[in-house]
Amino acid sequence: MLTRRRLGRATIEVTALALGGAGLGGLYGPVPEEAATETVRRAIDLGMNYIEGAPFYGECERRYGVVLRALGGRPSDLRLCTKVGMHPARPGDYSAAAARWSVEQSLAVLGVTSVDLVQVHALDAIDLDFVLGPGGAVGELERMRDEGKLRAIGFGIRGAVYHRRAIASGRFDAILIHDDFSLIRRTDTSVIEEAAAAGVGVLVGRALMTGLLAGPDPMANERLAAHPDAPAAREWWLWARERGMPLQAVALQFAMRHPGVGTVVVGASYPREIEEDVAAATFPVPDEIWAEVEERMRRPA
Repeated sequence: MLTRRRLGRATIEVTALALGGAGLGGLYGPVPEEAATETVRRAIDLGMNYIEGAPFYGECERRYGVVLRALGGRPSDLRLCTKVGMHPARPGDYSAAAARWSVEQSLAVLGVTSVDLVQVHALDAIDLDFVLGPGGAVGELERMRDEGKLRAIGFGIRGAVYHRRAIASGRFDAILIHDDFSLIRRTDTSVIEEAAAAGVGVLVGRALMTGLLAGPDPMANERLAAHPDAPAAREWWLWARERGMPLQAVALQFAMRHPGVGTVVVGASYPREIEEDVAAATFPVPDEIWAEVEERMRRPA
């Protein structure tokens, strides 16, 4: 069973594993409609209570909406997230008007009247002075929060400098970090600790490093083998194989174990993938394995 945690001061309880929508939305390649919608259904059936989407993720939010309507409406326990700032119709627009327009578009597509979390969304660069200033997205999201259209405001980007500024501003309830907190790279560890100290919830993305830590030998996959972190991932794969441990379980649970992490967001495009993720997240990993993991991490690079 997936445990639940409060997402910082966002007052939202989320399962320790959550569904991200980039893959099933088709961002990385076509995904059949039936496979995508069944993946969402399966995530809900398996106990996930938080699903994250964005207009940037192609068909993601429309497919979420299809599932919610088929269920007869949004389940009372299901937490929803959307994002602003990278809508395909208004990319890079972080103005107040664009933020309101984007949220209202997402609400209509999802078929709901409110969401739990709206993240200001960027890849690896953003003008936070504008976003936080008069006429920027955050002020409008705060007004929409007062109107009951959302419960909390988040910030999703890669880059510790941006996250530290977001935390210090006191205006974000949660942050989404990705690529920099995993078995391979842990450069965002201090960011997680700073967020926790400030009462800011933390969502972790890409704990499996886009497949490098998903289980098979990464060097046996042409796409993965070209990744700069593939050699490090293979070292972990060899280590896990020697111990008869599923690497995916160790990788996901490593991120989940940090007390400052609210949830780990995983991507899935097919039902079997989400089933594998949940099985890995709940696999019993002995204490001695975690002791070895910590010892390996203390070794000089």
